[in-house]
Amino acid sequence: MYYFDGFVYGSEPKQNMEITDVKVLPDMIMILTFNNKEKRIFDASILDGMAFEPLKNEEVFNTAVLDHGVVTWLDGEIDCAPEYMYEHSYEYSTSDVVYY
Repeated sequence: MYYFDGFVYGSEPKQNMEITDVKVLPDMIMILTFNNKEKRIFDASILDGMAFEPLKNEEVFNTAVLDHGVVTWLDGEIDCAPEYMYEHSYEYSTSDVVYY
């Protein structure tokens, strides 16, 4: 439990989550590095709704950039919260990579 800005919260405080690096892979997959130094795999195909529709175009999806710790597309018209991307991603380690 913690107290913040006049409110009492029943959970633990969360670290301010930011993305420090993004690598775009085929099939709407991304490798994200967070400010806690953790690398994670994010499958952006789970982003649904009209706001994310342009990302289905591979050329648009591949333009992902970071803006103050947030992944954005189309000059900031589309973005996704780092907290959401963290919670819906999976641990990644270079030892998981298989080379052929």
